Amino acid sequence: MARVVRFHSHGGPEVLRIEEIEVPSPGPGEVRIRVRALGLNRAEASMRNGTYIETPSLPSGLGLEAAGFVEAIGEGVAGFA
Repeated sequence: MARVVRFHSHGGPEVLRIEEIEVPSPGPGEVRIRVRALGLNRAEASMRNGTYIETPSLPSGLGLEAAGFVEAIGEGVAGFA
């Protein structure tokens, strides 16, 4: 299980929820990262408000810029440890 910040409707910070989700194993060509830090920027605030160039499908999450450790790799992945 992992904690994520998501929103199910557009609006201000009050629409944000911390939720627990099941994290699947990485598929072919994918890596799973255990996030240690993430950044939130103006574009993500605009997505949450519904005023960004693109409209995310709901529910949507925040934290597209992240740093952490490679926790698992999928089939065919090379160069990560």
